Amino acid sequence: MAQEIMQVSPLPPFMMKALQEADFIVHDHTHIKDPGALSKVTALIGTGSAKVDKKLLTMLPHVKLVAICGVGYDGVDVEACKEKGIVVTHTPGVLTDDVADLAMGLVLSIGRRIPQADKFVRNGDWVDDQFALVHKVSGARIGIVGMGRIGRSIAKRAAAFDMRISYTCREAKTDVPYAFHQTVTQLAAEVDYLVVAVPGGDSTKNMVGASVLKALGNKGYLINIARGSVVDQPVLVQTLKDKEIAGAALDVFWDEPIIDPELRRLPNVVLTPHIASATVETRQAMAALTLSNLQAFYERRALPTPVPECQ
Repeated sequence: MAQEIMQVSPLPPFMMKALQEADFIVHDHTHIKDPGALSKVTALIGTGSAKVDKKLLTMLPHVKLVAICGVGYDGVDVEACKEKGIVVTHTPGVLTDDVADLAMGLVLSIGRRIPQADKFVRNGDWVDDQFALVHKVSGARIGIVGMGRIGRSIAKRAAAFDMRISYTCREAKTDVPYAFHQTVTQLAAEVDYLVVAVPGGDSTKNMVGASVLKALGNKGYLINIARGSVVDQPVLVQTLKDKEIAGAALDVFWDEPIIDPELRRLPNVVLTPHIASATVETRQAMAALTLSNLQAFYERRALPTPVPECQ
């Protein structure tokens, strides 16, 4: 019998195709056509942008699984899910390389001012002027906020550029050779590039604020490929306007996809539209893992990748 599930955020076409080929009946929570759908749905599926709160869960009495196609799940009220006996899954691991690749791409982009140089050529400015000199990236100091899968992969790539690597996280890791700092502020004071690679959620909200940016200083760069909520964005915008840090490269923002106009006008930033995992290969792998979690749930097998709180 076909299982009835509900998408709680837009899904890519190949994900929808895979669900349909697996005989799932997929309802859209924004356009419910079947009046009885709320009582038939037993699982929710969405991307990392999905919002699953207590109010939604109370409308869906038979849901027992929330399958997130993404590594981040800060929009899901996991405690509310657990209270109702609902398991949450996500897709860690499969997007690690792509996110780390983009992190290093942003380091190079902001450090060498590649987008600004592209604009300089396209505008014809090269005819009458010389592009301003920048500082070397190779051999520079990089600090990584978070030393999980993605943090470690960023460090691996930074090592290839002979960068001096240090990090901070909840506690020092015994299996990495990099210098550990107790706080983000202490780390920021010691690096040229500060790369944020931690989960979103209440525990990391505004982790990078005024004190961290002040410690980073006017020669330091901030790179965020984590979640927009981790950085106090209004403070960052003002810091950039005042040139209290050298620049920022951001893949994530508050209120995506609406971007603060001030950020878009600033010349010392590089902005990308939350594309860290946006490759065909990785999105297909994420979809396949999400489908595996769904199938395991309905076949009463062990779930491949429950979130840590549900393990």
